[in-house]
Amino acid sequence: MTKRPTLKDLAYAAGVGVATVDRTLNGRSNVRQETLDRVLDAAERIGYPTRVLSARRDEASRPLIRFGFVLHKGSQEFYRNFAAALQDAVNSRTDIRGRAVIRFAASQAPDDFAKEIEVVAQQTDAIATSAINHPSLSELVSDLGRSGTPVFALLNDFAQNIRQNYLGLDNVKVGRTAAWMLTTHARTPGKLAVFVGGNRWHGHLMRETGFQSYIREYAPDFSMIDTVVNLETRQVTYEATLDLLDRQPDLRGIYVAGGGMEGAIAALREKRPSGKVALVVNELTDDSRKALVDRYATMVIATPLQELCENVVQLMIESQLSGQTSSPGQHFLTPQLYVPESF
Repeated sequence: MTKRPTLKDLAYAAGVGVATVDRTLNGRSNVRQETLDRVLDAAERIGYPTRVLSARRDEASRPLIRFGFVLHKGSQEFYRNFAAALQDAVNSRTDIRGRAVIRFAASQAPDDFAKEIEVVAQQTDAIATSAINHPSLSELVSDLGRSGTPVFALLNDFAQNIRQNYLGLDNVKVGRTAAWMLTTHARTPGKLAVFVGGNRWHGHLMRETGFQSYIREYAPDFSMIDTVVNLETRQVTYEATLDLLDRQPDLRGIYVAGGGMEGAIAALREKRPSGKVALVVNELTDDSRKALVDRYATMVIATPLQELCENVVQLMIESQLSGQTSSPGQHFLTPQLYVPESF
């Protein structure tokens, strides 16, 4: 009866050490393609079972692409969901070997975004981020592009004409949709309020612009209260909403164009019966879903995260296999709209 070849026999036939064969069989990342091929050829030659080795060689033949993602507000449910969806989109690709590096900026300050982007750039081939608009970040994106690392804008279209592509919603249309909902829901004209995260969020400003343009065009009987900057925080939004409810008895609706919606929901629960003041927010989370069910929220405008993540991963792959494009573009997704009757 022919003796079955051993690991030692395979190492001898391949001209490598037993430790190298062990690393090869167990999928260690520090095995060169040349060594993997040599071990597989030797295994086939001496009759060593090759199923594992063949799978390893097939895997190694796929291009390795390292994806970098920099988000913010890591403590918020939406961005945690976003990070998980990005990881799933990378893991689901079978045509490449994907590695994802995901980091969160400590704040919305440009220096904090720059710090994380620079760290990620040292470990990855392409980057996608939800950074704010700021000249220093545009310069960083330009430098990375020249060095061969393309940068994609997510949700907020920063570094326009420099970044590779923007992926997210058409924010002017999002703002107009919010205005339509609030004015349709209100039984009588009155005041409307818009909250934005800050003056460096291009997406928020576009939503505010769309909102105001709809009011001017189709609902001139409503009046706009000065836009409130909430820094995308729950507490600031909560306090500002309480102040509005106290000072504006004819407040008919609130649109939170960015983060911090939990504060507006909490203030309305405290001060008004459900449905008394219409509220439109962005992104479906446990808080916004409960607010819809209890009718404290009138509509949620949500980003289709799975579609967004799959699309950005595809574009990042193309940038590595086909090269960076010389004409940056925009990739708009259709928002998901949720109302109380959706649940």
